[in-house]
Amino acid sequence: MADLGFTRHIDAIRGGHFLRVVNYHNPPASSAQVLRRELQRLSEHFDSVSLQDLDSFFETGRWPGTRPVFMPVFYEGYRNSIDVAAPICDELGITGWFPVCTGFIDCPPAQQEFHAHAHDIGLVDEENDHGRLAMSWDEVQALSRRHVVTPHTASHVGLADVWNDEDFEREIFEPKRKMDAVTGQLAPAFSWLRGTACGLSPRHDAAIRAAGYRYHLGNTMIHRIA
Repeated sequence: MADLGFTRHIDAIRGGHFLRVVNYHNPPASSAQVLRRELQRLSEHFDSVSLQDLDSFFETGRWPGTRPVFMPVFYEGYRNSIDVAAPICDELGITGWFPVCTGFIDCPPAQQEFHAHAHDIGLVDEENDHGRLAMSWDEVQALSRRHVVTPHTASHVGLADVWNDEDFEREIFEPKRKMDAVTGQLAPAFSWLRGTACGLSPRHDAAIRAAGYRYHLGNTMIHRIA
């Protein structure tokens, strides 16, 4: 006898109800051609997803086009997000999603390498001599005009690292206020280090909603939370 749950899952994939998320961390300039080829191949078969597309899907259950969809996600807020990833996305007509660690952006350039090592933000040797490893807030603002930029905590931490009121303020609330002020938009989504899903801690989920986010980006799914 066929597994009806499995059959429904396959039908959902064929019907385009699943969003393919492709995660990137720190693509340096030396990888630009590889990144371009990969995104080019993806764009030949999938449509990228804007924030408006995602909102519409949760309202209607349908994507705007007829092709399956994907979301390229570039984490942490590296300088190469603006120097490498965004220009390639622009060239190919792809919407990129950029979850940013706001503490990395805040850190003075001379301290960014130390900050990265202290907060599990991976580096590549070829960029350590460039002077500045993270985007500036001006670059975040510019990026937000064309793509989706949103907080990835302040300090690149996971759910288990945030317990007291000060932690919640620093890692959840303040990043959104900063980003909203810089971009003139409402940052739509929040993500933890290691992509912890919604639903593991009611207290943490409630704080993310209270901060004003409407999506929670996890490694296995995107949750509409407001």
